[in-house]
Amino acid sequence: MIATGLIALIAALHVYILVLEMFLWQAPRTRAVFGTSAEFAAATKVLAANQGLYNGFLAAGLVWALWLGSEGREVALFFLACVLIAGIYGAATASRRILFVQALPSALAILAVLAGI
Repeated sequence: MIATGLIALIAALHVYILVLEMFLWQAPRTRAVFGTSAEFAAATKVLAANQGLYNGFLAAGLVWALWLGSEGREVALFFLACVLIAGIYGAATASRRILFVQALPSALAILAVLAGI
């Protein structure tokens, strides 16, 4: 139950990131979330959309795992590991905040899946 909730929360987070990066990248609120200027957002619009698409794939994989139910354990672990690695890399290269927003929740979800809770 806890694992399912964490997986759903992480999937929803990645759908939210997809929307921000693919459709709202240049909006003032999105720029505030990512700490970017209007000029930077305009120059990186295509790059951000591509990044958003990848976040959508992570969300889709997690939703697939939820849809599979107990048979989706390995699928969930794979996509959670992808989120964890992306979070660690993002924290090391872009912003430490990513460690807490992306990596920590995925690590907790992995532990919950492995513990069967």
